Amino acid sequence: MEEGNLFKQWKKQCLNKLDLSKKGSIDRDISHVVSLLNDSDYYFTTSSCSGRIILIDGVSDCTDVQKQNCSWLFVTHEKCQKEDVITALEKSSGDAVFKFEPCVLHVQCRQLENAQLLHSVAINSGFRNSGVTVGKKGKTIMAVRSTHCLEVPLSRRGRVLVSEEYIEFIVETANNKMEENLKRIERFYDCLRAALDPEQVNKSCLTEEQTQKKPVYRRRRKRAERERPDSDCGLQNQSENEQQDDLDSELTLFN
Repeated sequence: MEEGNLFKQWKKQCLNKLDLSKKGSIDRDISHVVSLLNDSDYYFTTSSCSGRIILIDGVSDCTDVQKQNCSWLFVTHEKCQKEDVITALEKSSGDAVFKFEPCVLHVQCRQLENAQLLHSVAINSGFRNSGVTVGKKGKTIMAVRSTHCLEVPLSRRGRVLVSEEYIEFIVETANNKMEENLKRIERFYDCLRAALDPEQVNKSCLTEEQTQKKPVYRRRRKRAERERPDSDCGLQNQSENEQQDDLDSELTLFN
């Protein structure tokens, strides 16, 4: 079968499947990104999550907590409140772990060069743990991932190990990460639109901080444009959260 027709067949089969995730639908904050990719002739999404804050109760005697051995005490794809976590923690009978997991997208690409373009957009948008996998059957999958995760144990065999003040602190930390995560999603969307339609003005790819008219930024931008004239979306200054990416753990659970 011709390569293009085979890709179309894979895309049709995938998009017609039932959503088997726990939520059963695409997250609101990433639905526009999913639609943009699925409307393209070169991409379709195989899984997605806009990012989430969760409290999972694991098996006490299992050091490597597996998804199938966990009960979900609390989950939200938005910011959360301290009281929500405390209430959910009261239900713990094992080892409760509080997590923030950033946005993740798995996208099948028509050709390797399409994956390379998507990878460039992802990296320049702050998703610096992204990568490309080519399968034996010729399927090229691009994983859009970030690394600013959070994972904190809160209880052991049902006994809470931390204070209410500490729970308030980690909730605030997770909410800040969620806010940064949503900014990256929007930046990724703007840069992807610009990459798929070069006629669009790429000013939308610049962060709010970058658009401030500072002489230092203008000098950096001119230097970056000389070095990479083909990538407007690569013109960015790292935020404090982005600078900490390499120190954080990797996303391991998905919807």
